[in-house]
Amino acid sequence: MSSSPGVVLVLAGDPELGEQAERVVAAVGLRPVAVTAPLTRKTWSAAVAIVLDEEAARNCERHGMPRRDGVILISPTEPQAPVWAAAMAVGAQQVCVLPAQDAELIGYLSDAAEASREGTCPGRVVAVIGGRGGAGASTFATAVAQVAGSSLLVDLDPWSGGIDLLLGTESTPGLRWPDLSLRGGRLAWSAVRDALPSHHGVSVLSGARHGHEVEPGAVEAVVDAGRRGGTLVICDLPRRMTGAAACTLEGADLVVVITACDVRGVAATSALAPVLRGVNPNVGLVVRGPAPGGLRAAEAAEVADLPLLAAMRPEPMLAERVERGGLRVRRRSPLGVAARAVLSILPAGGQVRAA
Repeated sequence: MSSSPGVVLVLAGDPELGEQAERVVAAVGLRPVAVTAPLTRKTWSAAVAIVLDEEAARNCERHGMPRRDGVILISPTEPQAPVWAAAMAVGAQQVCVLPAQDAELIGYLSDAAEASREGTCPGRVVAVIGGRGGAGASTFATAVAQVAGSSLLVDLDPWSGGIDLLLGTESTPGLRWPDLSLRGGRLAWSAVRDALPSHHGVSVLSGARHGHEVEPGAVEAVVDAGRRGGTLVICDLPRRMTGAAACTLEGADLVVVITACDVRGVAATSALAPVLRGVNPNVGLVVRGPAPGGLRAAEAAEVADLPLLAAMRPEPMLAERVERGGLRVRRRSPLGVAARAVLSILPAGGQVRAA
């Protein structure tokens, strides 16, 4: 006997909007349950997803409903500031205009249903980019992946020579970007994980020794698979705004900018920061020592106008260690401490805050 479909709570003061939402929920194969009375926390948390309008969102926020995944705010018209404010107040991850964005709502509900069946919460996506060339973005992205343990490290810099060289997995069997013929679509995380080289829990999708620019649709498919699979995805971005870099920046939960603690590095970072914030407001700064002119990390963050996530002392013998078998991050090393500081802000899922 098949199990009954998962429950999606629909809370809408507008009857027509509520009926539209219920039709979409049913189309996904889930069971819509219209709710008007105040919810219990148990009911709120047990549902596969919550679909609600602006008024209901404000009511749920007033009743102290806890933050959870799968909360989607619906609106009959293009959302204005009050709708966005209500979405933020209740912790909604998405806002959909119905019926114009029925397809988008179907996708969000399908993701929520899949996560519920697999018993996993959606993974987070961290994009790492250098404030200027040679800032150490690839090294820091690799350090975050190693400290996280179970993670997916994605190389999106066509001119890096391959991040597998940095990790020391260049001889490990598995697929690289040139081996994949993807233009988009939905992938299963288990299939992606099994196809890629892996090292101590870090799955690596690396570039090639020659330039190989990746299609944005392929990047979206791989990153989405990792996110739906509940894993942390770390993307190493080039400073040139390729299509793949732009789509990754837009969907990242956190954008980390790495800068050296010198005048040129901070100047370049302050020029890049407004561009990044124009794509994604969740941008923070990691400052890497040494500081040859005595510049402080807090001063660098103030000049760049970015929250300071971590200040990192120089990593002893880093270049020599990488050359002799790849990067291995020690727990108490400057890289390890800074990577954990960045990872510690991810569970909040909100705006980036300074360290």
